Amino acid sequence: MAAPPETRYVKSGDVHIAYQVIGDGPLDVVFVPGFVSNVEATWDSPARAKFFQRLASFCRLILFDKRGTGLSDRTSRIFTLEQRMSDVQAIMDEVGSKQAALFGVSEGGPMSILFAATYPQRTVALVIYGSYAKRSWAPDYPFGWTDDRYNAFFENVERHWGTAQGVDANLWAPSIAHDPRLVDRMAAYFRAAASPGAARAVMQMNREIDVRHILPSVTVPTLILHRTDERVVSVEHARYLAERIPRAKLVELPGIDHTIGVGDNDAIVDEVEEFLTGSRHAADLDRVVSTVLFTDIVGSTERATALGDSKWRDLLENYYAIARRQLERFRGREIDTAGDGMFATFDGPARAVRCAKAISDDAKTLGIDIRAGLHTGEVEVIGEKVGGIAVHIGARVAAHAGGGEVLVSSTVKDLVAGSGLRFEDRGTHALKGVEGEWRLFLAATA
Repeated sequence: MAAPPETRYVKSGDVHIAYQVIGDGPLDVVFVPGFVSNVEATWDSPARAKFFQRLASFCRLILFDKRGTGLSDRTSRIFTLEQRMSDVQAIMDEVGSKQAALFGVSEGGPMSILFAATYPQRTVALVIYGSYAKRSWAPDYPFGWTDDRYNAFFENVERHWGTAQGVDANLWAPSIAHDPRLVDRMAAYFRAAASPGAARAVMQMNREIDVRHILPSVTVPTLILHRTDERVVSVEHARYLAERIPRAKLVELPGIDHTIGVGDNDAIVDEVEEFLTGSRHAADLDRVVSTVLFTDIVGSTERATALGDSKWRDLLENYYAIARRQLERFRGREIDTAGDGMFATFDGPARAVRCAKAISDDAKTLGIDIRAGLHTGEVEVIGEKVGGIAVHIGARVAAHAGGGEVLVSSTVKDLVAGSGLRFEDRGTHALKGVEGEWRLFLAATA
């Protein structure tokens, strides 16, 4: 085997992310790892090494350890999809990759899906293996893990992480469960990839992830691969994805193993190579997933009358000044202002919620209350403006907010899982001009 590629680091926010680059093909592929990983220890496995070398034979392959795992900065905190998207962008920028195919494995799938929908201009294709839109059971998602299954996993991590018993090969890699040598090697890899606290944090995040609302907004060519009889993530997850991602191709492969590097890896690479090199289609750059924020001042008419035109204009200018400072701080983009209202967009929902709350808090120093509403969905980019049903929904959510309140749609709440933001259920509401009932949540004080 050739020498493993050199490990480098890039700073993403205040976290160092470890990455490697192998191959020099015409297409960049970012491999988004599953549960836990270690970009150096992975080369100790001949099977995994062969898998990555085959991928690198037709592309420039970019490997990395997500924050909290492997050689990246360790933390036992739960991290967000938004942070992980920023990590991928930082790596791509560092290596000069303007566009890449994302190959998301297991829990790397949801982030890859959200990245492709949010940044179609940087995503030429999407490959998902052994993954899901939502990991946990729900009445309308009966094939997710139940609380009992999560609790058993967490107990095993606490008691046996890094040992053969902690590996639970009968679940993750049944085809090697009979071979103590291979199971011990897998346990060693897990130890190198994460501490018990980090492993628990990763799975806790998985428990909360739900990107079902985003699936119809994925516009890039998408390949979904799944081993039909694997035991960690049932094949129903893949079928659910394929039914809801437009024009997605589903390939069900024979096999009982969830883990990459175990089982018939050549079958996976064969499908990926054919999909990525056979034909590619440019993404629709005019439609992206974005979080929209609407704010306006409560009782503005009465306040303007009481103050008079001149003082009211001064108050508005002061308000817009503090709002724009917060937009810059949280990387929002002002789209429009009208009267006392402001409309902005964000490429990360957690930052959008925090920005709305910061604007609300600052507005109180001026003696005014604002109401704010947020929704995440597909928007149409029209020059410097944006439109579409997601914008309409965001405006209607804001209309239901009271003074000093930041209301969000259920889509926003689901997408900020693990961010530390808290919400209070405000029940279901009819939004004027929008079909169906919508569940709204109040962003509570952190």
